[in-house]
Amino acid sequence: MKKILLLGGNYFQMTATLAAKALGCYVISIDYLPDNPAHKYADEYHNISTIDKEAVLKFAEEKRIDGIVSYASDISAPTAAYVAEKLGLPTNPYESVLTLTHKDRFRKFMREHGLRMPEGDSFTDEARALAYCRSLKFPVMVKPIDSSGSKGVTKIYSLDEFPAAFAEALSYSISKQVIVEAFIQKMGYQIDGDGFIVDGKIAFFGVMDQHNDLECNPHAPIGLSCPSIQKQEFQEKARNQIQKIFDLLDMKMGAFNFEYIIGKDGEIYILEIGPRNGGNLIPDAIKAARDVDLAAYTIKSAVGEDCSSLWEKPVHTCTSSYIIHATKDGIFRGIEIDEAIRPQIVQQALFVKPGDKVEKFRNAAFGIGAMVITFPDVEVMCEQIDHMNDYIRVIVD
Repeated sequence: MKKILLLGGNYFQMTATLAAKALGCYVISIDYLPDNPAHKYADEYHNISTIDKEAVLKFAEEKRIDGIVSYASDISAPTAAYVAEKLGLPTNPYESVLTLTHKDRFRKFMREHGLRMPEGDSFTDEARALAYCRSLKFPVMVKPIDSSGSKGVTKIYSLDEFPAAFAEALSYSISKQVIVEAFIQKMGYQIDGDGFIVDGKIAFFGVMDQHNDLECNPHAPIGLSCPSIQKQEFQEKARNQIQKIFDLLDMKMGAFNFEYIIGKDGEIYILEIGPRNGGNLIPDAIKAARDVDLAAYTIKSAVGEDCSSLWEKPVHTCTSSYIIHATKDGIFRGIEIDEAIRPQIVQQALFVKPGDKVEKFRNAAFGIGAMVITFPDVEVMCEQIDHMNDYIRVIVD
């Protein structure tokens, strides 16, 4: 029985826990939140911070693990790579994982290799950041260098908005650094999907369209749908760019999450590449749409098992993930689901109960539940996801 250490145990990480158990692994789960739901499915739980790499290394040595996974989490991905590298377990290079999980390092890497990125820089000092912001054309994006789930990301239209945006970004940054960068106007949906590397080559590239609730935050996804409506030629160009990045970073294995846009100039801009599975039930939606279990392959890869059977099965069911969320602050009373969409829901979880205080959706931290939903065709899928507040109503007073 292979012994695997999973970093984190929230609802979105439960997919990995269940996949590991289904594969017959002995599962050890750690984080600093003992009430996280995935822990109850593990064989052991221990209260250790997933970003304390030395503490995790010591624990992993004691447990004699066969593999380690940071599933759907950027902040603990460096810990997983560090521990695996120290113990001689399957992993990508620690320095490469750091490059992908820190926006300042990633942007520097991209520019050094002549890859297209929005103009920008990172700062710890607000005054210097403000001075740089003055040199950019508005609107401008302000974001933490080491967060995920759109946490701390703000689009500003004037210098007056900068102090609040800088403080918001800083509050979500572990290293207390903030990126200030030019905003790139996109064509069509932003892309957010999951892929998988086998023997250094992209074996699976799951392109999904990102949907947003414009009333809450136009930059925080509330749904990821597939198949994408983006032209295949753009998907192939993005795939080739990302493969080039992996070649340069010597990335050899495992899952990755990617985000990119097509600018008004028709060029591809790679925004993020996370060296881990996506959050927001992206792997669950892919499994429902294509019968490809990326969570299972993540576990197999981490313990050194063969992943050559992975291939890009076509989409057989139009599918999207969806984050249940409130559109205003208040007391949660329940949700109303339109009968037109209720039969299409194949997975559902609610993280709050009636009487709980909830807040207007600003980023992934403010989601109050999650779903995987299927649709009869792409046109219906895009229309319903883009107007999901008409079909799934969160009652708040």
